[in-house]
Amino acid sequence: MDDPVLYTNGRLFTSDPERPWAEALVVDGDRLAYVGDDASARAHAGPGAAEFDLGGRVVLPGFVDGHAHVLKTGEAQLGVQLTDAADLAEIRRRVRAWADGRPDAPRVLGRGWLYDALPGGEPARWMLDEAVPDRPVYLEANDSHSMWLNSAALAEAGVTRDTPDPVGGRVARDPETGEPTGHLIETAADALVLPLLHKATTDDDRDRALAAAVRGYLSSGVTGAVDMGLDEPALAALVRAERSGRLPLRVAGHWLVQRGGDPDGHLAQVRRAAELAATHRSGRLRVTGVKFIVDGVIDGCTAAMRDPYADGGNADPIWDADVLAPAVAAADAAGLQVALHAIGDAAVRIALDAIEHAGRVNGPRPRRHRIEHLEYAAQEDIERLARLGVTASMQPVHADPAIRANWNAMLGDARAENGFAWPAMTAAGARLAFGTDAPTAPHPPLPNMFVASTRRSALVPGLPAMEPHLAVPVAEAIVHGTADSAWACRAEHDQGRLRAGLLADFIVLDRDPFGDPDALLGSDVLLTVVGGRRHVDRLAQPRPARAAGPNRNAVKEGP
Repeated sequence: MDDPVLYTNGRLFTSDPERPWAEALVVDGDRLAYVGDDASARAHAGPGAAEFDLGGRVVLPGFVDGHAHVLKTGEAQLGVQLTDAADLAEIRRRVRAWADGRPDAPRVLGRGWLYDALPGGEPARWMLDEAVPDRPVYLEANDSHSMWLNSAALAEAGVTRDTPDPVGGRVARDPETGEPTGHLIETAADALVLPLLHKATTDDDRDRALAAAVRGYLSSGVTGAVDMGLDEPALAALVRAERSGRLPLRVAGHWLVQRGGDPDGHLAQVRRAAELAATHRSGRLRVTGVKFIVDGVIDGCTAAMRDPYADGGNADPIWDADVLAPAVAAADAAGLQVALHAIGDAAVRIALDAIEHAGRVNGPRPRRHRIEHLEYAAQEDIERLARLGVTASMQPVHADPAIRANWNAMLGDARAENGFAWPAMTAAGARLAFGTDAPTAPHPPLPNMFVASTRRSALVPGLPAMEPHLAVPVAEAIVHGTADSAWACRAEHDQGRLRAGLLADFIVLDRDPFGDPDALLGSDVLLTVVGGRRHVDRLAQPRPARAAGPNRNAVKEGP
């Protein structure tokens, strides 16, 4: 076994309430053997330890992205990037450039477009036909809740005026001709396009995408992620990486239960998740629960609201209460964690009703159910969430002022001033876990912490803050992105804090964000350690191991 490794002279924020700050740590194997002061760390490490002088730099627990889509994050890095495309002309330019640079690619794939970049806020096939008329183009919206196709893609997918709308989704159609416009909303994209794209994607494609995602996560300081949408292809890619030793990232997955018209089919999906949870239980890959997408998104006016949107319209939930409740109860009975995507206040209420129903049906048992996003929730439901012990899983980067204009306009009233109310969750007594929902937002955690602690934009830093009274202190934001996210996926005994006995998952920054949150945007991750193994490594080499002797703790300062 290797000798312990000693890291000294640091400014360690531990995310551990028993000892929030420390100077040094000792790594023994894949775990932390000591966290505390320099002198005691040297004594604990012993004479054979290599020593790294941190030079006063900040050390944090590795971030646990509380809500992510790992494989899709890698796939997104390989397609057309559109989140910062300001208008249709720029979208067309990027789509055409991507296609021209890959003449042999059978399709143009991309993601990230925003509604307010489009004329009238509505995507249409002809807009893309002008850029690429001869190949199918599939562009996922920034929120991942709809897809924009050109005419060639509609033809390839077989979407016509006679294609019925699937349960929980809609094919947008021209009001005069009934022909599809190229906008597939909610489950329409899942049902009509994703099976085709899955078949067209090879295992090698997925392996490359997963490798890109893992590199991106580790380089930005993420050592664990909760994958909120596992399906068979994504799980297979993760299993291949795990078995070949190419999965240094720790992944806890939630199996996506697709909404269909058959309640027995929902229960079959829950049973499949339970089988996978019993099979995949390693330190790198766990299947821990299921996910239900109860509603859509505010940007597309598909989130279910108690009061109408600014234009007077509203949206029905994807999962109505009567269909959702028995499926959630079945997952709860199987010991699975239940995660419910609920963005609008009506959907949040349906989600809480389903969790409460499961408690009545199945009786007392250990539970860590979660609601994802909670972008707008009624105060009484926030209090109820805390009372039921449900985790509020939220994504600060979705509140970035640079992408809030359409969100605010759709709500159109005082509701927009109370969105993304993170302090309300903790004030009510709920556990709050932070994630990014990558690739719907950038995956690096430090910009996520910046938005959380300033309510300013990480994408356009010069924009003024929105609802600054809803910001949280830097230290609290980091706890929500480390310790609380680990707790929320049942990993608190291994991840999320710097404490002796826990896994040696930590990062070193080149700037200190605690005095100035702006440092979160300019800071680089110099070192990422997962299970004691150094991955991203830009630190100086260690000092040689110290010889044993009566004065072995009197270490000479060296380079």
